[in-house]
Amino acid sequence: MTIVQRVHDAFAGHYGRAPLWIASAPGRLNLIGEHTDYNDGFVLSMAIELRTAIAAAPNDTRKIVLHSEVAAETAVIDLSQPLVPEAPGRWLNHPKGVVAGFVAAGHEPRGFDALVGSSVPIGAGLASSAALEAATATLLEGVCGVELDPVRKALLCQQAAQTYAGMPCGIMDPFICILARRDQVLLLDCRSREAVWLAFEDPDVTVLSINTNVKHRLADGAYALRRRQCETAAQALGVRSLREAGLEMLARADGLDHATRGCARHVITEIARTVQAAQCLRERAWAELGQLLDASQESLQRDYGVSCPELDAVVEIARAIGPRGGVFGCRMNGGGFGGCAMALIATSAAAAITQRIGTEYQRRTGIAATVFASRPADGARLSHPQEQGRRG
Repeated sequence: MTIVQRVHDAFAGHYGRAPLWIASAPGRLNLIGEHTDYNDGFVLSMAIELRTAIAAAPNDTRKIVLHSEVAAETAVIDLSQPLVPEAPGRWLNHPKGVVAGFVAAGHEPRGFDALVGSSVPIGAGLASSAALEAATATLLEGVCGVELDPVRKALLCQQAAQTYAGMPCGIMDPFICILARRDQVLLLDCRSREAVWLAFEDPDVTVLSINTNVKHRLADGAYALRRRQCETAAQALGVRSLREAGLEMLARADGLDHATRGCARHVITEIARTVQAAQCLRERAWAELGQLLDASQESLQRDYGVSCPELDAVVEIARAIGPRGGVFGCRMNGGGFGGCAMALIATSAAAAITQRIGTEYQRRTGIAATVFASRPADGARLSHPQEQGRRG
C-alpha cells in the first residue's frame, strides 16, 4: 500500500468521511553538493520514492485540524487568530509557517480537517521537514484554488522553515521536493536558481541509502555554526558568498581560524566537485562519479567536520567492498552528525551490498541500519480522490 492510499484510508477512519484532497511530496537525496546551497553554490539532487502525504476535507469552522500519524497527536491552527510560531522543535511549526505564508500572500484558506502520514524517516537527512512543508503548500493550493509558481512556492516553504521552525536552511530541499522529475536528477544553481535536469535512467546503476538510525543532538546547533563560519569566511575574503571564492584566494587570506578556513575549503572544493559530477552523470562515467563522492566525504569529514562515527563506519564498509564488489562511491548525505549515507552501486550487486553493509554496521555499532534503494521520483502533487472515484 502506498503512503497516499494509507493516508486516504486513515483519514476516513479518523474523521468518518472521505478526503477531498490528497497532497504528497517526496523526500530528497543529495548526490553531491553538501552545504553548498546556502553558499550560492551548486547541488546535484534527486527526489526519493518515500513521501509525506496529507489527506484533507473541508470543515465548517475557521480552524485547520491536523492529525499527525508520525507525531501521534492532533494540533489546531486557528485562522481567526494571529499566526505565530509554536514552541521551538514542534512539528506543527512546519505546516503553520506555510499557512502563514499563504495568508501573507493574500490567499485565505478555509477550515479543513487533515491527516498527515509519511514514509520519509525523521532525522535521517532526507528532507522530511521540507517534504511536510511542500505537501502542505500543495494541499493549500487545492484548498485556496490557486496554483503558485513552483519557484515562488519553494521560496515560501524555505521561509516557513526559517521563520517558524527556526531552521537556517537553503533553497535545495523545498526546490527538489516541489519540482522533482521521475528518472531525472537536478543540477541546481542556488544563486541564479537555474535548474538543469539530467537523465538518470541507467538500470545498471542504483542509489542506495543507508540510514544509520542515529542523530546526534549537536546537529542543529552545529549546522547554524557552520553557516555562520561560511559567512565569516566570505566576509574575510571580500566576496558576497563562497561561490565567488577560490582556493588561491583562501590561501592568501589572513585572520581565519582553522575551523573557518576548513569550512571555506570544503565549500569551494565541493562546488567544483558538483559541477564535475554533473558531467560524469551526462557521460555515465560511474567510476569517476564515485571518486567524487568519496572526495566529498573526505572533505565533509575533515574540513567541514560534520560526519560522525556511525557515518564513518558505513563509508568504511562501503569502501572496503569497492568497485569490484559493486560500490562506486559512498558519502554521508544531509546536514551530518547522523542520518543517512548514500552509495552509488551496481544494481546487480544491490542485494549482496545491502546484506554486507547491514551485517557489518550492526557488528561495529550494535545498531541496525535501514537500507533502501530508490530511483529519482516525482515532486509534489495533488489529487482529488472523490473525483477520481466518480470518473472510475
